[in-house]
Amino acid sequence: MALADKILKLKKEKKAVILAHNYQRPEIQEIADYVGDSIELSRKAVEEKNAEMIVFSAVDFMAESAAILNPDKKVLLPCLGARCPMAQMLTVDEIRLAKTQYPKAPVVLYVNTLAVCKANCDVCCTSANAVEVIKSLNAETILFGPDRNLAEYVSEKTGKTLIPIPEWGFCPTHLLFQSEDVKVLRMEHPDATVMVHPECSSEMREVADYVGSTSKMCRYAKESSAEDFIVGTEEGILHRLRKENQEKNFYLAYQDAICPNMKLTTLDRLYVALKEEKNVVKVPEAVANKARVSLERMFEV
Repeated sequence: MALADKILKLKKEKKAVILAHNYQRPEIQEIADYVGDSIELSRKAVEEKNAEMIVFSAVDFMAESAAILNPDKKVLLPCLGARCPMAQMLTVDEIRLAKTQYPKAPVVLYVNTLAVCKANCDVCCTSANAVEVIKSLNAETILFGPDRNLAEYVSEKTGKTLIPIPEWGFCPTHLLFQSEDVKVLRMEHPDATVMVHPECSSEMREVADYVGSTSKMCRYAKESSAEDFIVGTEEGILHRLRKENQEKNFYLAYQDAICPNMKLTTLDRLYVALKEEKNVVKVPEAVANKARVSLERMFEV
């Protein structure tokens, strides 16, 4: 029996649901029950009432969020080493220091943060709903972490002042994209539409036709009349884009834009985690209770 079939058999026996982020390997996306961005998958985790176990094929903070939102389910992370570098850049001490400097400013944290940080903010957001979350707040100055580029993008869209915490938080993969590469690709594909993620630099956003989260990129590609797209986000999304739009062409803006942490999830590791029910993600109850409030406020928006 092929490994993928063994996983699917185990999944059924254990009443598990497999969630995979858009950046996962193609073979992981193919066996997943749902493929999406962080907010889509968080919602699916809550909606799966009959599942007793969640296998979250992504990185640490996403599995933590699933555990926080589903305290009655066992959440597994196929590879414990799959940590998000950006999430590691923000500490609770930095949040507390920023609060002393701007005591009246609400704290909004990107979901790309660890649970202990989410427990110390007012509301969370994703790249898909960050603009809406910031607009919903009755404040003109807002503490925002940990991605500086996303903070800049949201500030441009809302006209509000977003103070980044830490000052230079970033996604290492998205910083690999450079506007020069897009200019070269546009010479080769003059009619191509350029889509980039808001975690990219301001220079990349300036050369883009569309800026959005991975879920919004997928939706935009479906609805657009364009046939060629230059894509500025982690290469894993190309599998979904090509699968959903077989008559269209997609070109990665930088060929080596690969998140090594997202790629740590393999079929072998997923199979072992599911079979042995190992790598259970646990968040201390006191932290989870506070973090759950900030995540639920995000869903309300």
